[in-house]
Amino acid sequence: MTNVLDPEWSEGSDGSKRSRIGREAGTKRIGASLYELSSGARPWPYHYQYANEEMMIVLSGRPHLRTPEGWRQLEPGEVVAFPRGPAGGHQVENRGDDPARYLMLSEMNAPEAVVYPDSDKVGVLSRPPGSAGDEEELAAWFRLGDQVHYWEGEAPPGEPEG
Repeated sequence: MTNVLDPEWSEGSDGSKRSRIGREAGTKRIGASLYELSSGARPWPYHYQYANEEMMIVLSGRPHLRTPEGWRQLEPGEVVAFPRGPAGGHQVENRGDDPARYLMLSEMNAPEAVVYPDSDKVGVLSRPPGSAGDEEELAAWFRLGDQVHYWEGEAPPGEPEG
């Protein structure tokens, strides 16, 4: 049984820790991850999703949150919703000296398209973000500038293929 007060952590490369408490508890349609950020940690780039709404609940510390309106400091107990699409853009960073801990909840809808405006990328996933996935599933990131016409590499309509 999982416990948010004594979680099993996996370490991020940026000084963050994550516990996938929803998965550990057995959820399939609700994502729940507990994060703990050390000073300077930022677990993901600024992004928004088209298939999944998310919600953040600050448990301790004072992390900074970037949204389309800019950066602001959050307080313990604060709850923030991230709707689908550009209005739900978000990024979290701990600019303080003390660790910051928060819970991220999300729908687990698939397929998913995740947009990273700062780097002009899109992620395409055949599974919900954060799910276990396997090698049969698609999880790929592309620069939007590399997009091609719908019929690129295909026989145009009305012409025989091959």
